[in-house]
Amino acid sequence: MLYAIISTDTDNSLDKRKSARPAHLARLQQLQDQGRLILAGPHPAVDCDDPGSAGFTGSLVVAEFADLEEAKQWADADPYLEAGVYAKVTVKPFKRVLPQ
Repeated sequence: MLYAIISTDTDNSLDKRKSARPAHLARLQQLQDQGRLILAGPHPAVDCDDPGSAGFTGSLVVAEFADLEEAKQWADADPYLEAGVYAKVTVKPFKRVLPQ
């Protein structure tokens, strides 16, 4: 089943995000290599692709996991959470409708 992992950044998290990014991306790459990653990316703090020093307000990951508990365990081990980038992480089942 698919799960949405919706994360909200702490204030002024850009430096923490930059330092933890390689480890965060490596975990996402593992999901992609396993064919389980649907999409992943950050929410820019301003309305543009490159927010510069404005940074980001959070992230979204949609991926396949065996169940909700596995998705939560994966989210709880995110390097961004450990580095203090995320203030809150919500994991929810996700039903893909489009595109098919």
